[in-house]
Amino acid sequence: MSTLPKRSEIKEENTWRLDDMFSDQPEWDQAYKNLKNLVSKVNQYEGKLNSAENVKAILTLEDEISYNVERLYVYAHLNHDQDTTNPTYQALSQKAKKLNVEISEALSFITPEILSLPEQELDALIENPELADYKFTLQEIKREKAHVLTKVEEALLAQVGNLSQAPQNIFGMINNADLKFPKIKDEHGNEVELTHGSYIQFLENPDRDVRRRAFKAVYETYGKQKNTIAATLSANVNKNMFYSRVRKYPSVLEMSLYGDNIPKDVYSNLIDTIHESLPLLHRYMKLRKKLLGVDELHMYDLFAPLVEEYKWDISYDEAKNIILEGLKPLGDNYLKVLSDGFNNRWIDVYENEGKRTGAYSWGAYGTHPFVLLNHKDNLNSMFTLAHEMGHALHSYFSDENLKYRDAQYTIFLAEVASTTNEALLMDYLLKHSSDPKQKLYLLTYYADQFRTTVFRQTMFAEFEKLIHERAEEGESLTPQELSSIYYDLNLKYHGKEMVVDQEIEMEWARIPHFYTSFYVYKYATGFSAATSFSKQILEEGQPAVDRYLSFLKSGGSDYSINILRKAGVDMSTPQPVREAMSVFENVIEQMEQLTK
Repeated sequence: MSTLPKRSEIKEENTWRLDDMFSDQPEWDQAYKNLKNLVSKVNQYEGKLNSAENVKAILTLEDEISYNVERLYVYAHLNHDQDTTNPTYQALSQKAKKLNVEISEALSFITPEILSLPEQELDALIENPELADYKFTLQEIKREKAHVLTKVEEALLAQVGNLSQAPQNIFGMINNADLKFPKIKDEHGNEVELTHGSYIQFLENPDRDVRRRAFKAVYETYGKQKNTIAATLSANVNKNMFYSRVRKYPSVLEMSLYGDNIPKDVYSNLIDTIHESLPLLHRYMKLRKKLLGVDELHMYDLFAPLVEEYKWDISYDEAKNIILEGLKPLGDNYLKVLSDGFNNRWIDVYENEGKRTGAYSWGAYGTHPFVLLNHKDNLNSMFTLAHEMGHALHSYFSDENLKYRDAQYTIFLAEVASTTNEALLMDYLLKHSSDPKQKLYLLTYYADQFRTTVFRQTMFAEFEKLIHERAEEGESLTPQELSSIYYDLNLKYHGKEMVVDQEIEMEWARIPHFYTSFYVYKYATGFSAATSFSKQILEEGQPAVDRYLSFLKSGGSDYSINILRKAGVDMSTPQPVREAMSVFENVIEQMEQLTK
């Protein structure tokens, strides 16, 4: 029997108020009908986008359609996620998804048609005062022009689209469906199932033999598939090279960064600055070895708990109060909006039967954001609440200050506000903790975030860069070559304090992110930017707070790198990563003091 409450049994104050979007289902149905009528007006502009008047009309119509479909789509999905067993919202969610696809197809002619204009005409549109609201959009369309092909070639590439999904799909089938891990013995000598989901739990087991058995079993299993997975990853790299050459980019890396207009320096600076900071990671490895009391630190010891499980119960109400205290440096206006979110049912707090797992912040322009949680009374859930409210307030301030088109921020910026909240909360907790055990628990939690989000993701980013460069130079990516590159990176990153077990050379084979190429670096840059912001806020006070709030209000109104730079974090220089590293160094120093 499930011990989870039914949706109807959850107290109203702990649920989000979706009536703030649509008061009821008939209102949603009416909005759906109105939108269908609106979409029927689109085709009257096809073939006529050669005047400022028509371009303005279609872009204004596109905004109205996008704004309305977003509201319909988000409302349907939030209702579905709160209880996935409810057939009404399953149907509504499907209906919204279908409409979304229809709309994408209906609007798909706009960019190619504007792009087909002669350069002078496009420049004239960009400078036309009538189109001032769309200047950034038109500049972006022009920026794409160098990499857009003829209509026939684009149609051909669209047909290749399904083929290009093959490497990722094949990897997904091998990894999720076909790979079977052996059973291993747990700490009581019982045979237990090893799965993707349980693997990290085994690595967190205090019993070292259990950790080692899980580690060896996982990589031996991948080792048996190394030829197939190497061929799959190599096919993904070849696919990337095909697109970068066809679309006339100098390299796959530059093609991947082009969408967000991120300079190549940002990527190489991240790797170079992390290389310069590797002695800090090596120092943390030495401390980890000491705290675990082992003669040798192995790869399977990286997730082992350093502090005996510290039991810290934090109720939801306590978590909200602690977060409000921890985020005081952001000023009264930020705290007022945060309190509004806490008190006016932006948040769906507890787990119930059929509710989607995990946590997220989501919403539609014109209504405040909504946050889904599955709250437990622990430290992790408190950080999740601070994190998701960081996303929510980023969206709130952007929506409040910008028109619809400019309010959406990019993925490159998405994790900055959420992680800044976590960094400020962590600083507050550390300053107000008098229990050495509690403090060490917090410091370990924080140090491991630096290890996994900054160092590990940068190592992944460097691996991607190296394998693409080899392939672009005409070398073939054999399993031996991939394993050798990956093993050497582990040696370099973990240093002499760590025994880099040979099995780890196969880890590249289990990382799904390598099929969404050159994405993982954003975790490291986002974390570094957030740590840099929080450091400036804590050290400088009001001037830094003002810059940070201007960042939250900037949405996607400029290129991501410019938005951050204006707010005092220049990701094209090593400075933000160095600032993050100085915080990491301080964490290690505090841990060393506590464990003398």
